[in-house]
Amino acid sequence: MATKTKAKDDTTHLPQTFEPRNPGMALDLDWVLGVHANRSAIERRAATLPGRRSVKKDHQAAWLCRAISCIDLTTLSGDDTEGRVRRLCAKARQPVRADILQELGMEGLTTGAVCVYHDMVPTAVRALEGSNIPVAAVSTGFPAGLSPFNLRVAEIHASVEAGAREIDIVISRRHVLQGNWQALYDEMRAFRAACGEAHVKAILATGELGTLKNVARASLVCMMAGADFIKTSTGKESVNATLPVSLVMIRAIRDYHQRTGVRVGYKPAGGISKAKDSLTYLALMKNELGDRWLQPDLFRFGASSLLGDIERQLEHHVTGRYSASHRHAIG
Repeated sequence: MATKTKAKDDTTHLPQTFEPRNPGMALDLDWVLGVHANRSAIERRAATLPGRRSVKKDHQAAWLCRAISCIDLTTLSGDDTEGRVRRLCAKARQPVRADILQELGMEGLTTGAVCVYHDMVPTAVRALEGSNIPVAAVSTGFPAGLSPFNLRVAEIHASVEAGAREIDIVISRRHVLQGNWQALYDEMRAFRAACGEAHVKAILATGELGTLKNVARASLVCMMAGADFIKTSTGKESVNATLPVSLVMIRAIRDYHQRTGVRVGYKPAGGISKAKDSLTYLALMKNELGDRWLQPDLFRFGASSLLGDIERQLEHHVTGRYSASHRHAIG
């Protein structure tokens, strides 16, 4: 029988938001243009991360529970229905079998948020009522971000009015590729203002930005414009979250915090589907930014299938047996 994994307190794993909003700052082009990225050094560092000694047994279970609390449980498919969203919300409320959580001492564990298209926001808000799990809505012409600007801003307003507490916006990649940092800054400021009290996550679509230097500069500009989170991908690109890109974005967050004192969150999204991958990302956050960034108000996974594999690993930890994958179809 597995030993119970004890949380520090009864609320640390719940999806509460404590960190003050990022107010942003004036665009500092000298800072932006002074940012560079040593690709070979970044890739060497990233290559060492998965091979490091992994945590085992109770420690691994505790880290996996932490990963669950940081998941934005997501469905962004063209065939989404209200029924599917309600099932997803039920999974967000109870991400792991109750008896498994009881054995681990993690009763009350939930995911960090539920992420849906705008049309599904009212359904998700109703399904999550009373849970304190926020609803996140993708917006601004997701995933390409090429809708007319006024429609993108209107979409943000509509999602906030429908009850979304977090807005995942997509930037115009052309501004980055053309080096038009002022245009990117102005766009992000407008999106930030439209969100009002809702937290805003800036999706950079890093697989379409060309270079790691562009990723670093775009990260910095979005933070200057007031992004509460920076996020790797829509999940629809051919290349989504990778460790080299994550390292660049995380170090941009660290640099911004050191200069301004403001903490900005990070969200890798797309391609993270295995429990062992979540442990690698959590270790990266701890090593580069510290324990404070292991809370769901500063770190999220954008994932649809990750939860299922984590649940299987936790069940094996408690019972000694792996369940069939089809038993964890949602998540």
